[in-house]
Amino acid sequence: MERDEEDEMQVDGDGEGKVAKDPNAARESHKAQRQLAADRRASKPHASILLDAKSHWALARQKNITKPERQKHISALMDSIRGRVQDIVFKHDASRIVQTLVKWGDQGTRDEVAGELQGRYRELAQNKYSKFLVTKLARLCPSHRTSIILELKPHVLRLILHREASRALADIYELYANAYERSLLVRELYGRETALFATKATLEDKDAARAGLAGVLGGLDLEQQRRVLKSVRESLQQVLSNPDKGAVRHALVHRALWEYLSALPTLPDQDEATKLRAELLESAMDQLAEMVHTKDGSRAVREFIARGDAKQRKGVLKVLKPYVETMAKDDEAQLVLFTALDVVDDTKLLAKSIVSPITSSAPTLHTTAAGRRALLYPLAPRSTRHFTPALSASLAETDSIRALTSKKDTSARQAEVRTSASAELIDWVERHGAEVVRDTGGSLVVLEIMLSAEGEKGEASKALLQPLAVEDGEDVDMPHVARMHKALLQGGHFSRSTGTIEKAERWDAGAYAKTFVEVVGKDRTKAMARGTGAFVVAELLERVRVDGDAKVRGEMRMWFEGFEGEEGESVKGWSTLIEKVEALRKV
Repeated sequence: MERDEEDEMQVDGDGEGKVAKDPNAARESHKAQRQLAADRRASKPHASILLDAKSHWALARQKNITKPERQKHISALMDSIRGRVQDIVFKHDASRIVQTLVKWGDQGTRDEVAGELQGRYRELAQNKYSKFLVTKLARLCPSHRTSIILELKPHVLRLILHREASRALADIYELYANAYERSLLVRELYGRETALFATKATLEDKDAARAGLAGVLGGLDLEQQRRVLKSVRESLQQVLSNPDKGAVRHALVHRALWEYLSALPTLPDQDEATKLRAELLESAMDQLAEMVHTKDGSRAVREFIARGDAKQRKGVLKVLKPYVETMAKDDEAQLVLFTALDVVDDTKLLAKSIVSPITSSAPTLHTTAAGRRALLYPLAPRSTRHFTPALSASLAETDSIRALTSKKDTSARQAEVRTSASAELIDWVERHGAEVVRDTGGSLVVLEIMLSAEGEKGEASKALLQPLAVEDGEDVDMPHVARMHKALLQGGHFSRSTGTIEKAERWDAGAYAKTFVEVVGKDRTKAMARGTGAFVVAELLERVRVDGDAKVRGEMRMWFEGFEGEEGESVKGWSTLIEKVEALRKV
């Protein structure tokens, strides 16, 4: 039987007998693949334009080049795509080229790009890659901004519900549009009933547009008003029924919502208005937390709370409870919490849903101005010392509604809310107050808690005074810490308008002075008197003179026996201190 040559082959050693591979095969394969990719690119429309533009783009976008050099490349890039911007801008790589032109080009280049894209802004906003270009042009091309907005205007509802376009439209509305332009965009949510009220940018038109929905309804009869309100409600319902689109977060929607809610009280039939408001609240309930961060959104949610019945208020608080700490740190969102504290009669519900989440977040809230306001509102609502007139005026907008929808007396509600907040805040001061007061803002919060909270504060007082008893302690050298102790010894805040101390009803300055003597002791108190704490010690002597018992007064006289003979003229507050020492001796 014959054998093939292959069968006769002897395999001797590893790899012997195998057919050798062509070392150039892989290289040739990759070369062929690159050529195929290049051929595909070349076959695409405008391939030559893009190829030329990309070479200029690569140079123009370099970071470490001079401004004249960059402008040279930008000019070359603009020359390469002039007249063809619309043709290439929707391609993902070309969109970045155009964005580079807008970013680094001069105003003439930007305006030229904006002009070439006229008529295509709606498509650009809906495109995954070019949507960023729309907001850039709205920001950097003021002369084209109105025309961009007018192109988007007829499609507002569709765009606000579009996954890509929603963010672009929101940015233009919130960041770049003026009041008149914003009103034009909101008007598109009024529905077809208002399509006849087209504006021509005259002064009269602008005034009417700025009046919003109220301006539209003002010139209509009752049936027309109902049709317009129905159209607005349908637009809002369409947004609210598509939470996955993210449109409910945008200020444009919040503006339309607030205009609708503010129009309902003008209806002659208030039962109808209550029904319409309840229907909208039911649709919006699960998404209320996404509205509270804007001015109009916050005001709309506050309107729901103020005009709602007990069941509706309970539902709103249940939805907001997981977000209380976040809301407390936001200037607009916290107004919703404050309004709830102002109008809800069920203070047990308030304690559970709002007060407790706020007080338990004290370690983080006290570090920001907004957070400090949230901590203080349950204790001192609308105090002019902590809340600006503008903020208090905003909160007062729901006071007239509260008179109609809430039954509990305002002072009784405030007392119950204050009681619910006090225990945890006093405990927080006891555990962390000595550290917190080293921060200026923190010292203000601690002072207000001590003056205004309900409950026993003896241990908290000891915790605040303990650092003063430490040798070489620096706390009293901090002006804000010294002011805090002085106010606690005075028994309240100093009023600049009357020049007197406003005594705090829930604070015992005499007890604090006695604790001061016990905790700080003779040596540290006298050391403070000779240094930066002279005013604090002077106030201590005054409080002991007025409210101290005979034992404490006698002890303090012994401490400062012959003290006026010491050298202390260079100490700030020395003369006041000596005056208080002499006054104590006469008692």
